[in-house]
Amino acid sequence: MFQLLLVASGGAVGALLRFTLGNILKFYFLHSFYATLCINVIGSFFIGYLISLGLIRSLSEDFIRYFLIIGVLGSFTTFSAFSYEAIELFNSNKIFLFILYIALSIILCIVASFVGIYLNKN
Repeated sequence: MFQLLLVASGGAVGALLRFTLGNILKFYFLHSFYATLCINVIGSFFIGYLISLGLIRSLSEDFIRYFLIIGVLGSFTTFSAFSYEAIELFNSNKIFLFILYIALSIILCIVASFVGIYLNKN
């Protein structure tokens, strides 16, 4: 039951962070998919960082796993927005942006996770 409360409260925090940052980034970018890309890369970095932080430090594993990673960052990053925006690019015949968005999302998010992990090893 405690883990459920950690995920739910973390999810609320992550959703609010995503909504706020998404609106700020959409103000600066022409297309909304840039905001989602930035949010997913930032979230992936922190997921990698927190995974390695939990391995190095003696922080509560439940707090890191359920509140921060699954709750906050799971709600902060979103695959559904990524999918929707990729389909919108495809349907708008922006094939180059469609392919670029998918490639950058996958590559940058994985690289960001590795960077987060790497920073805790040094």
